[in-house]
Amino acid sequence: MGKIRVGTVGLGFIANGVHLPGIKRSPDLELTAICDIDSVALDKVQKEYDVDEEHCFSDYHDLISCDEVDVVDICVPNDVHYPVAMYAIEKGKPYNLEKPIGLNKKEVDTLALQTTEKKLLHMICFSYRFKAAARYAKDLVQSGTIGKIYHANMQYFQAWGMPYQKTPLLWYFMKKHAGSGVLGDLGSHGIDLVRFITGKNYIRVIGNQRTFVKERQKMDNSEIGNVDVDDSTYFLADMEDDISASFAFSRFAYGRENYQRLELYGSKGALIYTLKDNSGEDELEACIGEPYASTHAFTSLAIPQKYHVDQMQSLADILLINGDGWSADIYDGKEDQHVIDAVIKSSKTNKWVNVD
Repeated sequence: MGKIRVGTVGLGFIANGVHLPGIKRSPDLELTAICDIDSVALDKVQKEYDVDEEHCFSDYHDLISCDEVDVVDICVPNDVHYPVAMYAIEKGKPYNLEKPIGLNKKEVDTLALQTTEKKLLHMICFSYRFKAAARYAKDLVQSGTIGKIYHANMQYFQAWGMPYQKTPLLWYFMKKHAGSGVLGDLGSHGIDLVRFITGKNYIRVIGNQRTFVKERQKMDNSEIGNVDVDDSTYFLADMEDDISASFAFSRFAYGRENYQRLELYGSKGALIYTLKDNSGEDELEACIGEPYASTHAFTSLAIPQKYHVDQMQSLADILLINGDGWSADIYDGKEDQHVIDAVIKSSKTNKWVNVD
């Protein structure tokens, strides 16, 4: 068989930073078609990746309907995830979809149902499942190395929303386009990562959300527009197996570029997963057994090569029926969105909300 022909819809930051380079690296994938409503972005990617002009589209319906496209790669803003994915499903095309997969659980539940009925191969892009340190942590937890988990504490911090950054009113700051703010953007990753590593689902949550900058300059500099999503979300969660979890997500963490830290404390040991600023390097520290417990010593672990994987190659492996089962699917995205909706509801009512 020849290479799997990919059609990418949306040529913004995530496509150029992750998807397109990953497609180019993969021996099994080939970028065949591209689509964006921005002609400048379309022209740039066409030239950089040498895409045939007849496979450059401004309407995603045309790309998805193209006979030369085997799989649809969806990198558009959140509010367009649902219609693009639904059209791919209607056309019987496998798809690769960025997170969060919809604006609310109604959209997500519909996508999950339709994907199941069509039995379509697909992947949801929870990118940090592909970090070697996170995968090693999952294996250690699942093998019982740190025993029963009591606490999971997750942080994901950036600073690009802060006033000194002078960030304009991007779609990330508007509910009609984003669904939620930092909760859907960074929080969706953190929620999934904890569930991925522990293997446990969420039962109930209680949350608190803040919007620190309530107005921003519109992109065309014409006027000031309102911000109607969260800049910061903190919440507590009860998880299966009596795990007590806490989460902190913010775009207002001074000095942070893209920082994650997950601490897991169990009956036999503890793990700390960290994604470092600037370098983007991930590491895993452990404190397991004596004398480490009594001396409070955490040791940085060397991560075996088998945990180093590539996101877009993982998509290829799924399409070739050779996946490792650790990539996220539509059902993982569904669980994630149900937690997001519950946190939003809880922050409005100041009460615990069950994750249904």
